[in-house]
Amino acid sequence: MRVALIVIAAMVFALSGCTSTTAPQAPRADSTAPVIAPGRPGEQAKTLSPSEAATAVPSATPNAADIKYVQDMIIHHRQALDMALLAPSRAGSTQLKSLADRIKAAQGPEIQFMTTWLREQDQKAPDHHAAHDGMPGMATPEQLESLKAAKGTDFDRLFLQLMINHHMGAIKMSEQVLTNGSHIRIEELAGDVSITQTAEIRRMQELQSSL
Repeated sequence: MRVALIVIAAMVFALSGCTSTTAPQAPRADSTAPVIAPGRPGEQAKTLSPSEAATAVPSATPNAADIKYVQDMIIHHRQALDMALLAPSRAGSTQLKSLADRIKAAQGPEIQFMTTWLREQDQKAPDHHAAHDGMPGMATPEQLESLKAAKGTDFDRLFLQLMINHHMGAIKMSEQVLTNGSHIRIEELAGDVSITQTAEIRRMQELQSSL
């Protein structure tokens, strides 16, 4: 029995000696192979040299553009939620009510994410009465009062008009931070906002044409 065990051990050792333990070679910094970088929403992919690719990766450190985008987008999203919450009791279109539900389902969690992210950066989230002068796409107090007073088809038409403009404003803000920001998580958020809200604009324009 002992002899058999010795023979088996010798066979295992021999087999292990035939197996290479060398790890796959990692890509080298001096590689000359080009890197394909996916484009931002609406843009084509780009071919970067290795040196360009090394500096094209977003940073884990936010800059002023990232902080401002997140603080402003919280205010922006809150108004969209306020508008969407009016739809169940005022909208005439079932499709519009479903759209308003999707807006709430998307933007509510995004507000939570942005609020948490600001805390992680030791930054303050805006309060619920923060000013929004000059922020793209925001409805005026007078427009919101008109929306609250409207019912049925009148509500649907005004809601779509205001929300399309609101979404366009959010896309514009996202494009700005994609150009000027530095934080990878905020770049991902801005990309998601642009894609989601562009698709919703198309749905709202289709609804507009049916009213």
